[in-house]
Amino acid sequence: MIRTGNQYRDSLRDGRRIWINGERVADVTIHPMFKPLVDIRARIYDMAHEPAHRELMTYEEGGERFAIGLKLPYVQEDWHAKRRATDIVLEDIKGIVTRVGDETVGEMWSLFDGQNVLNEVDPRFSENIRRHIDLVITHDPFHVSANTDPKGDRSKRPQDQDPDMLLHVVKETDAGIIVRGAKYETAAAYANQAFTKPTIANWGDEKLSEYAVGFVCDLGSPNLRFIARTGFAGRAPVEDYPLANRFDEVDTLVIFDDVLIPWENVLFYQHTRAASYIRATLHRYSAFAFVQRNLKLADMMIGAALWNVRQTGLEKQQAVQEKLALLACYREGINAHLTASIATVQKSPSGLMMPNQSMLMAGRVFACSQLHQMMHIARELCGGQICVTPDAASFRDPEAGKWLSKYYTLNDDWQAEDRRRLLAFARDLLNSDYAGHRLTFQLFAQSPPFAHLAAVYRNFDWDDALRFTKEAAGLSERVYGRPAVAAE
Repeated sequence: MIRTGNQYRDSLRDGRRIWINGERVADVTIHPMFKPLVDIRARIYDMAHEPAHRELMTYEEGGERFAIGLKLPYVQEDWHAKRRATDIVLEDIKGIVTRVGDETVGEMWSLFDGQNVLNEVDPRFSENIRRHIDLVITHDPFHVSANTDPKGDRSKRPQDQDPDMLLHVVKETDAGIIVRGAKYETAAAYANQAFTKPTIANWGDEKLSEYAVGFVCDLGSPNLRFIARTGFAGRAPVEDYPLANRFDEVDTLVIFDDVLIPWENVLFYQHTRAASYIRATLHRYSAFAFVQRNLKLADMMIGAALWNVRQTGLEKQQAVQEKLALLACYREGINAHLTASIATVQKSPSGLMMPNQSMLMAGRVFACSQLHQMMHIARELCGGQICVTPDAASFRDPEAGKWLSKYYTLNDDWQAEDRRRLLAFARDLLNSDYAGHRLTFQLFAQSPPFAHLAAVYRNFDWDDALRFTKEAAGLSERVYGRPAVAAE
């Protein structure tokens, strides 16, 4: 059943070993760089219990309530419900968080679709994935996904360098497998479990490999270490950086120092076909939640830009309207792909209902590939003051504040403090270290751009275009169309 925020916080006090800024973290729930996101995840748990949100964030089955974000999607309405639940959360916290569990659990559904592949090696593995999906629904953990390894020298096979550059199995025991290596994972330091699997790899002719392993890892396991990058929270006053101080999802290098993974948690092992399958289908569900966040980011950019041009009286200029229209087209393009992917849902191999894959994957390319251009348009509309405005403390200073009040007050409706708040918000959204991090995050958060395009290539209906062109050009019947599907 659904957990409370305090139950979630208590679950993190398990003795895990975390470092940030060279400091060993005693309690991740109260450390200033982790606490903002721990509090937001706790808030999401608590929202599910509140009468105002319960019906939209949970569903009832057998007299118990469960999180809609974790529900297996069997009908089209399930996707409408998931989209509403995510929107409610983002509206409540007044910002964007990506790695909070609902976007990651869908990766396990992809493996649920591939049970026939798992059965090629051992039927226990397909039983394990079914059981773990049930456990996620009933226990409501904060579930993340570990993908990217340090990799090392990618011109060499992992066996020809330090073998730990890619996570691998070093030993089998009666209790399970022992794994060694490392994974980068956003939010791992304050999550409960991770679906851990190989990164994109060229397996060549190998059929068996100690690197082809996927499992569910309890992030409270002994022999795990978490080494986090420096967080943005607390580095500058919240008045000056309102987003960085609240919504920084801290990325972590998770060290697996001979960690035992019980057999019941192993989802595939020494099975390169399973590893290739999960990489090819990994985001057929989770991409929806990811792209939905891009839609909210577009709303924030439009809002910041439009309020700025209204403040300064430029809204009626045609050149300004054209740039706003470009932002609107970007936003509605994302919205159209999400809406169409639900309207034309497809049945998966296991009988789940998945968003239309061609629409969803094309929408992801659209949202990510144009983001940097849209951010620059929003910067132009906000103007140069987002990079030159003094800090909030100067506005409060008795002497300096008088001058800032004079030059930042626009009219009776826009006093200096509202002007300062909007410029600080826009700076943090578009021009800060945090803004740059979010932009870079798009390059690996759900795989790199070439993998985005590969997913489109695999899912687009090439046959219909071939058929129509064949008929329109009057080609002979000897010509036949063959779907151009990339090899998995």
